[in-house]
Amino acid sequence: MTNNTRNALTTEKIKAIIRDVPDFPKKGIIFKDITPLLADNSAFTETVKSMAEIYKGRGITKVLGIEARGFILAAPIALELGAGMVPVRKKGKLPYKTVSATYALEYGEDTLQMHEDAVKKGEKVLIVDDVLATGGTAGAVVALVEKLGAKVDGIAVLIELEFLNGRGKLSGRDVFSLIKY
Repeated sequence: MTNNTRNALTTEKIKAIIRDVPDFPKKGIIFKDITPLLADNSAFTETVKSMAEIYKGRGITKVLGIEARGFILAAPIALELGAGMVPVRKKGKLPYKTVSATYALEYGEDTLQMHEDAVKKGEKVLIVDDVLATGGTAGAVVALVEKLGAKVDGIAVLIELEFLNGRGKLSGRDVFSLIKY
């Protein structure tokens, strides 16, 4: 079986496991719930391997997981790549000195932080999250990485909501999504 065939089978299997939750967190939204996927050892393992496979041999030294579900994916992907894992958290959640990036939300703004010594100048970084929606969160993490002098080698997400055009805000970036809606 070729990698493309394997990925197609994996994608269909994963789509079948991800649960749609209507009107969450508010009316009109269909939330893509990945908890059934995380509970299925075989599907979760295939998901991690499929996401990591793209970046093997590229010299990734750190995998950044975005709070909160990005942590769940980033840690095993980092292990697959032989890299360290760095949590990127909402403001005020990290215990040491931090760097911050603020980004726009539908109604207001939010701030993400990571430790100022989490990545070093010249390191190759992979950013991981569960969903790419509008691109604001991933864009803020790119800004944090570049502020510290590291290089973003890629952005990997489990799910991309294409109708929100988040990829457009990340133009020029290597963006990989396993599942597209």
